[in-house]
Amino acid sequence: MKLFKLLPKLFFLICSCAAFAQVQVTGTIVDSQNTPIVGATISLESNANTFGKLTDGSGKFEIDAPSGNYKIEVRYLGFQAYKNTIEIGSTSSYDVGTIQLEEGTEQLQTVEVVGRVRKDYNSDYSFSATKIAIKNKELPQVVAAVTKELIADRQAFQLPEAVRTVSNVAITGLYNHYNIRGITQADDGQVLNGMRTRQYYFLQPITSHLERVEVIKGPSSVTFSSADPGGTVNMVTKKPLTENYNEVSVSAGSFGTLRATADFTGPLNDSKTLLYRFNAAIQEADSFRDIVNNNAILISPSLSYIPNESTSLNVEMIYNNAEGNLDRGQPIFDAVDDNYDPNSTPTTLNPGAINDFYKTKEFIFMTSFSKKFTKNFGFNAQYMKQTWDEDLQEHRADAFRQAYDINGDVVPNLVAMRYAERQQNWNTDNFSGFFNYDIEKGNITNKILVGYDASRWERRTGGANSSRDYLLNDGSTARFRPGTSDPNDFQQTADGLLVPAVPHLDLTNPFNGIRNTSNYVLSQFEIPANLTTSNGVYIQNQFKIGRLSALVNLRYEWFKDIFDYEGDEQEFTTNAFVPRLGVTYEVTDDISVYTTYLEGFQPHTNTVSLSPSAEGFFWSASPGRFDPLESSLIELGAKGEFLNGKIFANLAIFNITQKNILLGDTFDLDNLTTRGEQRSRGFEADISGYVLPNFQLTASYGYTDATIEEDAIAEFVGQRIGGAPKHNANFWGRYDFTTTPLLKGIGIGFGAQYVDERFTWYNPTYNTSRVLLPEYTVFDGAIYYKPNIINMQLTLKVNNIFNDTYWLGGLSPNRLGPGAPRNFLLTATYKF
Repeated sequence: MKLFKLLPKLFFLICSCAAFAQVQVTGTIVDSQNTPIVGATISLESNANTFGKLTDGSGKFEIDAPSGNYKIEVRYLGFQAYKNTIEIGSTSSYDVGTIQLEEGTEQLQTVEVVGRVRKDYNSDYSFSATKIAIKNKELPQVVAAVTKELIADRQAFQLPEAVRTVSNVAITGLYNHYNIRGITQADDGQVLNGMRTRQYYFLQPITSHLERVEVIKGPSSVTFSSADPGGTVNMVTKKPLTENYNEVSVSAGSFGTLRATADFTGPLNDSKTLLYRFNAAIQEADSFRDIVNNNAILISPSLSYIPNESTSLNVEMIYNNAEGNLDRGQPIFDAVDDNYDPNSTPTTLNPGAINDFYKTKEFIFMTSFSKKFTKNFGFNAQYMKQTWDEDLQEHRADAFRQAYDINGDVVPNLVAMRYAERQQNWNTDNFSGFFNYDIEKGNITNKILVGYDASRWERRTGGANSSRDYLLNDGSTARFRPGTSDPNDFQQTADGLLVPAVPHLDLTNPFNGIRNTSNYVLSQFEIPANLTTSNGVYIQNQFKIGRLSALVNLRYEWFKDIFDYEGDEQEFTTNAFVPRLGVTYEVTDDISVYTTYLEGFQPHTNTVSLSPSAEGFFWSASPGRFDPLESSLIELGAKGEFLNGKIFANLAIFNITQKNILLGDTFDLDNLTTRGEQRSRGFEADISGYVLPNFQLTASYGYTDATIEEDAIAEFVGQRIGGAPKHNANFWGRYDFTTTPLLKGIGIGFGAQYVDERFTWYNPTYNTSRVLLPEYTVFDGAIYYKPNIINMQLTLKVNNIFNDTYWLGGLSPNRLGPGAPRNFLLTATYKF
């Protein structure tokens, strides 16, 4: 009787086993010469499941999957994708036979409206360096790309972490600010899809919506208008794909880090003329730094309309709401001498209060349009609108002040403090439009481009309150100058100290609790409305005859800077011709050599934030009255693609000069000059790609000899530029176990970064000194696990494996940016 009751259950179990029986799907992948392809990716996709494998050393693969109907897809770098449908029956095996892949014939877009198909550490083209798509190996300039795949493997959720793998790029501290090729950035604007933006300076942008980050080396003012001499960081957003792709991830880690991301894309109609992409991210994270956090919400939808081969349109929006703290760095108050010790205070020390905050909100609208009137003649346009709001409340160490007693002696255990409140907002508009015309005759090609750019950066009227220095007997505040100020004019405590306007921070017993600001004596400031506009016209020709090609540009740019816009206006104008000349010669089909000459042009405008050379101008004047920054680059280099496009490499030797740098006391505007000149000479090398089918890496090395050539202080002449290490080297590699049955599905990642000693990065002025920060080497590691039965990956990333103490950089000797101690991040990613 019991057996009779068990029969239905036994029958159901047998049927279930039959239904889910695994079939071994096999096959071989070869090229057009019937040579086996090692490491090709094979995927089987049904409505319920997705399975994938790589081909082995013989070009063969084996995939276990249930019977059913599947889409089979084969991909390999440098070849066209193979797609087909198969029906797997209930047999024990199914052989798809030999699949022959054809060499790739990828056609580059004129405007980037469709996402990148490659899924590796390399991006072989760029739109931003020349306005239109160009293969990197044909470009007489270094463009180092950090792809989303490298960002994901390294778990680089914020921009500075992403670009650290690029040669000659060094982070200068805790902001989104870099030294590139020995030149510290002078401008706080970043570039998004080739368009100038504001404000990505104090908080580090997140990367979940980025397809790649490009570091375009050299002064690219001919392309971007005002551009930094060392290089430009261009963030390229993810664009829609023609195939359905969905990904969600969740992460948790050290310092209270929690985050989640989503990425959905695909066609919205059967003809695939309307595509969409939707990216979203949310993060809540504290820091190893006291009372510092970085919370963000990002939403980014995108639509692409491609009705035919001659017309394309992309529209995208980015909403980014960030809330955290403006981390000014670790306060150090040792004497700036041979005994200077960055360990004199804990690297965790932040002098702020728990009720401090820094809130920013931005909204960006971008659209790009391309139209081909004929095969050789077309029009392209791009527009971006950005609004940005800032709300700040902070306590910070007063870098240029000390704590004094009534005798004028420094009290070493007390840190002089200052308090600030600030609200402001920006409007940014950018437009770029150009016509392109291609002339082909025999082996001679001319790709001519004529265009116009316009930008408008407006800071609207804002306000700021500030409190600092010491209380006078009448209740007002003043700076105390030992030997000059009379202590009897100041209020004094019973133990013989001057009374500060903002209570000192006691290093022996630091207090980060809620601070009562209602009794502070505040100085109120109105931030005047300021406006900077630029207009540029340019002509470009990429001329090619046989293996020799030349890229020639000429741009004429005119700027207008208006301080106290629509008030008591101060107007400054300037203009310049900016040339570029580059020559490339293809030594072989895979290797090219090049030389280039570039010029850069950066007016001193009132749209910058609190940079060393402009802080005094923030609400009192415009720096536009000074001669603009001028720069030039001479570069020689070689580029190569190897193993059928699986490995990219570049070598470059460069010489950059920059002059008309603002020097002097930034709070004494009459004491500023533009007599500064800097020069940086160096060498760099980058290599990335698949060394083996299951081993991918990126490595770089950079050397710079970056020196001050002219300065208002004679002793600084010949010294290194602030923030510029002489040597830096980076490595990251991922190895997946594919042949050992016990380890299949497991991968390991390992990386290291070395940065040589470097000065704190403020340009030398009359009121600040510099110190050398020690060199450092930091090691990171990761473990990846991808179960065979589900398209999910678990990643455990360990940063700073050996828990070293190091400093990324520093604004000044009294404000250092320490690196994070050992920390962990666990991420689960599911693709469907």
